[in-house]
Amino acid sequence: MDSPIQEIKERLDIVDVISSYIKLQKTGANYRALCPFHSEQKPSFFVSPTRQLWRCFGCGKGGDIFAFVQEIEGVEFGDALRILAQRAGVELQRQDPQTQSQRKRFYEICEVAAKFYEKQLQEGKNGRKAKEYLLKRGITEESIKKWRIGFAPNLWNSLSQFLKEKGFSVGEIKRAGLLLENKEGKVYDRFRSRIIFPIFDLNSQVIGFGGRFFGSKKEEEKNLAKYLNIPNTLLYNKSKVLYGLDKAKVPIRKKDSCILVEGYTDVILSHQAGVENVVATSGTALTTPQLTILKRYSNNLITAFDMDIAGDSATTRGINLAQAQGFDIKVAVLPEGNDPADVVVEDEKKWIQIVEQARSILAFYFEKAFSKYDKEEIEDKKKIAAMLLPVIARIQNKIEQSHWTKELAFSSGVAEDKVEEELKKYTALDTKAEEPQEEELNKGQAPKTRQQVIEERIFVILLNFPKILEELTEAEMQFFSEKSKAILKEFKKHKENFASQYSNFSLTENQKQFLDKLALKGEAEKTTGEIDGPKEFSVCLKELSLLSKRLQLRNLAEKIKKAEHGGDTEALQELSRQFNELTKTLLKQ
Repeated sequence: MDSPIQEIKERLDIVDVISSYIKLQKTGANYRALCPFHSEQKPSFFVSPTRQLWRCFGCGKGGDIFAFVQEIEGVEFGDALRILAQRAGVELQRQDPQTQSQRKRFYEICEVAAKFYEKQLQEGKNGRKAKEYLLKRGITEESIKKWRIGFAPNLWNSLSQFLKEKGFSVGEIKRAGLLLENKEGKVYDRFRSRIIFPIFDLNSQVIGFGGRFFGSKKEEEKNLAKYLNIPNTLLYNKSKVLYGLDKAKVPIRKKDSCILVEGYTDVILSHQAGVENVVATSGTALTTPQLTILKRYSNNLITAFDMDIAGDSATTRGINLAQAQGFDIKVAVLPEGNDPADVVVEDEKKWIQIVEQARSILAFYFEKAFSKYDKEEIEDKKKIAAMLLPVIARIQNKIEQSHWTKELAFSSGVAEDKVEEELKKYTALDTKAEEPQEEELNKGQAPKTRQQVIEERIFVILLNFPKILEELTEAEMQFFSEKSKAILKEFKKHKENFASQYSNFSLTENQKQFLDKLALKGEAEKTTGEIDGPKEFSVCLKELSLLSKRLQLRNLAEKIKKAEHGGDTEALQELSRQFNELTKTLLKQ
């Protein structure tokens, strides 16, 4: 292989890589999807398995697998290389620690820490007790290994000492969120006497940790937090991470739904029971970044935690945000006082049944509201409306909104027009960003000339209708810019296979990338019937001819001015003759 980059490209298929992040739909020889990088209603994101390239014709972004991972993970090329190398099983040459990126060092710290915690669970005295507890809770040995559950000993510096011996500095360990510092400036391990749950990124790399207290009752009485997470770091940001998504993303896509739970054990036991399209919010509100990530996989959410319709809890605010962003939300109604982990331990089939019987969130809210208040009492009617109208106002689909408005009017015994009048007082959360216009998406790029636009269109046609190249004459080639002429000359040399083999021609990398983009654009249009090759080619050539002649006229006009100023009568007569003949030709077209 020429390089690790080439080896990675040969081992990994772009469709497999991209489909692990977003839902792809086969369309002809290619795949398409809603672009994960900008808001859109109609798919304009295309992936070509033949060229191993992707491109969005809405926002203009595109490239190879490395460019995609850089964009979707928000990382530099070096990090994308490392992520894909790990996936491809390609070993990268180790760099000197001094030259490694800080981000890479953080990944290494987290990985080493995870291994330390895992070993403590298996071999430490209190660790083995914690493992016994996990097994009694129903978590199997297999799940402990799969989720890399560990244990932090009840010591002040066991982890930090271990990491220092492995070559990491106190500063690095602290910035990775694994150390705390007291008022006197002394540092100590953040996690002590806790069952440790590593938190993973989408590529199953450890980026952080959560810890559940596990110790004596005496220690528990010290008001220690039951659960403790690391703070935000260079790798971990709680507003952007959903626990278990690395293992749930494929099941979510297959099921076209995502089940939201609150805790680590809820996720682990659900996966263990065979319900794998589950992620945890870790007890925090759903955030816009989390919802943006989830939307790449499915538009359907099933909540499996306490839902307080009348409350202003973080959970309720997060669900409201999801509703306002157009998610279809259902509620898995749990037995009172139980969480998903409890249900799974009691009866796995019962958990599966609860998920399958999840109800529309509006139906759930209606039932809660009408069971709480008496619809016959005027004050209670007002309270019911106050609870339900904000929920109805957030519904984006007007047909669905009209249905629930009628339902509220009917169930509460209030005239529909009065309910609609009250509904107008509530404004839905304005969370849906307006779809950016193409000129905004491509802001910063120099605007294309009319000549460039037409020439690009001709290449789109030629690459998808190769036989048309035979119709292009040498005279017509003179209408093109020098850049386009160079490509066309290469095409003419390889008439039989130019459309599929241009990557082997004597072209620059920029020219090849230019053609890749246009070829994929044409393929995307062919699948939707938006391209009529022969007809468009004829129109484009005519337009290029006109542009060429207009340019010649402008040049002649400039020369005529110079001849007039110079008093060159003979040149003036010849130039005027050429100008008039060209004008007549233009008028005939």
